[in-house]
Amino acid sequence: MTETISARALLLDMDGTLVDSTAVVERLWLSWAEPHGLDPATVLGVIHGRQGHQSMAIMLPERDHSINLVENQQMLATEASDVDGVIEISGAGAFLRSLEGLPHAIVTSANVPLMNARMTAAGLTVPELAVTAESVSASKPDPEGFLLGASLLGIAPADCIVFEDSGAGIQAAHAAGMRVIGIGAHARTHSPEFHVDDLTQVAVVRTTDGFELRVG
Repeated sequence: MTETISARALLLDMDGTLVDSTAVVERLWLSWAEPHGLDPATVLGVIHGRQGHQSMAIMLPERDHSINLVENQQMLATEASDVDGVIEISGAGAFLRSLEGLPHAIVTSANVPLMNARMTAAGLTVPELAVTAESVSASKPDPEGFLLGASLLGIAPADCIVFEDSGAGIQAAHAAGMRVIGIGAHARTHSPEFHVDDLTQVAVVRTTDGFELRVG
């Protein structure tokens, strides 16, 4: 069944929402975790949607956080240079093109070099406005990034729709007072207001006073 959703702005996560980087993310993080003797299932349950230093802090709570910050920068550089297998989420390119001229932004836990590397590898154009790791002081599931995106667009949080795939991201969006369209099977388990398998199931319909989304 198709649902019609009204909104004034869209805030888009990147990994798992616009680009499929799962293979490289999980490969690099499992390699990082192995010397620490961490359970792979635990690692994969933590890393998605968060900034790397926060993931490290959760998995190694006794470690000095300054080490996490250094290793996170190393991880970001490695991720930006390794885009093997990074592809677009189905429908992402057409969806982004349909948003031209409408209020929207990326809100990602990646930094600028990593965002640009993955979007380029997937053949996608980065929106004019992006909230990245450099823009915030707290990682998802903190709502800071989404609230900043709404503020930069000049749109009230309640009038924004967030596109997310991860539990941390959906939690952040809800904490910001925003509705969520969950992308992919994993998102469904985190109670988004709406859910689609990929972006081929979302259409942007321009109206006299803005736009609507047709989902389903």
